[in-house]
Amino acid sequence: MIQFFYENLPESVNTDYIKWMENIILSEDKKLGELNYIFCDDEYLLKINQDYLQHDYYTDIITFDYVKGKTISGEIFVSLQRISDNASTLSKNYEEELKRVLAHGILHLCGYKDKTREEEKEMRYKEDFYLNKFRENFS
Repeated sequence: MIQFFYENLPESVNTDYIKWMENIILSEDKKLGELNYIFCDDEYLLKINQDYLQHDYYTDIITFDYVKGKTISGEIFVSLQRISDNASTLSKNYEEELKRVLAHGILHLCGYKDKTREEEKEMRYKEDFYLNKFRENFS
């Protein structure tokens, strides 16, 4: 089950995205367990980054992996403020950037990394692939 939660923000993310997100998991030959998205602002996510990862910088997403075998479970914290800023900086559409980050968290739980240049290239390819699937099937 995929659930959306909000910390210090009004509900604003389209729950229609959930079916698409479930399809990403199934397309990666995985099963859906418990997947919670917690949408927050920059300061909330910065505190998590500092407290749990000992990183002192803003980020758009932090994924806590509770995967067991092929069952995808986790908590994914997303700063909607950072997504908005990134979309503006990159001259991208906010909704597209949001969907990219939603997919990014799932792809991490499916085993994709983005620490090296090659890993990042594969992650971007997968993100683009699933964004195109969204356009084909859910637009």
